[in-house]
Amino acid sequence: MKTLYIILVATLKTLIYFGILMLHVAYATYAERKVIGHIQLRLGPMVVGPHGLLQPIADVVKLIFKEDIIPIKVDKAIFRIAPLISLSAALSTFAVIPVNKNWVIADINVGLLYVIGIAGIGTYGIIFSGWSSNSKYAFLGSLRSAAQMISYEVALGLSLVGVILMAESFNLTEIVNKQGEYWYGMFLFPQIIGYFVFVVAMLAETNRLPFDLPEAETELVAGYFVEYSGIRFSLFYLAEYLAMFCMSALATICFWGGWTIPPVLIKALPVLGFVPGIVWFLLKVYFHIFLFLWLRGTLPRYRYDQLMAIGWKVLIPLALFNIVITSIFKYYL
Repeated sequence: MKTLYIILVATLKTLIYFGILMLHVAYATYAERKVIGHIQLRLGPMVVGPHGLLQPIADVVKLIFKEDIIPIKVDKAIFRIAPLISLSAALSTFAVIPVNKNWVIADINVGLLYVIGIAGIGTYGIIFSGWSSNSKYAFLGSLRSAAQMISYEVALGLSLVGVILMAESFNLTEIVNKQGEYWYGMFLFPQIIGYFVFVVAMLAETNRLPFDLPEAETELVAGYFVEYSGIRFSLFYLAEYLAMFCMSALATICFWGGWTIPPVLIKALPVLGFVPGIVWFLLKVYFHIFLFLWLRGTLPRYRYDQLMAIGWKVLIPLALFNIVITSIFKYYL
């Protein structure tokens, strides 16, 4: 009975998380259109519902009922499974992400390694989609993604080593709790170099501007998913936005103190201590999502050689430097 209870609780948590995530992803697309619209002096969606609030719902209905076209000379089995790999990898990362105290599906001791490892599996969906599409544009997009993911996953992993050294744990809940022991309540300040490397690497990992080389609409006509349509196209789209939320949540947990608020702020304004932790967590995640949208509407795309040079020649040395500085700091602390 105890095992059955654990399974039922985990299933219920998963369904709740899934529903909340889908709602967030749907309205992240709306927020992106609105933010970029205002950056470009436009209004964004305004037709479907008040101020276009029902536009994401209309988009979902449209994609579900669109014709699913599969080209003749593709590898059909791999072509069909590729978007599912990307989506499954993106969804699986949320199993270990705590959104509040004791609010997590699986509180495992190697949660940080799990997130990095599972996020890397999503690359296979992109590579498989490009290879199976029998299209030069799609194949070039998937090759770019393979090289980009390898170079920036190294930087992403190294940027988190400083956090691991300070927290002395791979458990995401423990990392948040450890930050609460400092008066500033977060690892952002001592790990500012690591945070900078993480932010740049997360943009590349999620294929977002200015590092959207695997898609590169102006060069590759949407890149690796150019042959996809209807619901299969939407799965890639969904995976991309889920990855944005995953990286934003990881940045919040590892650098911004997760659902906690700095003790110094609580002393200054005691009323802040009554705000639920989930509210602080979501505000920090929304800040990072806004950062994704803001940079897309502001920065131009890098050339491919510039993209690779930044990863190997700038971010990795910076991350290694941060590890050395953090090690010295921990030794003498």
